[in-house]
Amino acid sequence: MKITDKDILRLGTEFESCQKLLVAIGDENRQRLIMIMLKGPCDGSRAAEIAERTNLSRPAVSHHIQILKDAGIVKSRKEGKLIYYYLDPDSEPVNDMIALFSDMKQIMKYAPERGEE
Repeated sequence: MKITDKDILRLGTEFESCQKLLVAIGDENRQRLIMIMLKGPCDGSRAAEIAERTNLSRPAVSHHIQILKDAGIVKSRKEGKLIYYYLDPDSEPVNDMIALFSDMKQIMKYAPERGEE
């Protein structure tokens, strides 16, 4: 298989579509929040409950969760005045990221040998 300019352009477009998620998960605090949410109840946790499991304040947790929501991997539901946050199992941005890395791996597999540096 030969890598074409079209392949590289498609990869660039895929990177652009994943940029928000890449930035969101690039932060160590948000990575920890994702791990906490993965271990938490499927129906979600409140920001205060998540904060108890970190060294972050509740407002800091809320800030980071909002970034994850904006990136499309966290959803929320409201019960009265309480807001519960959970990871979106049907996240389109996660599916886009999977496609990006799959395509990137395929392109890397057929990239010309660069030699050792």
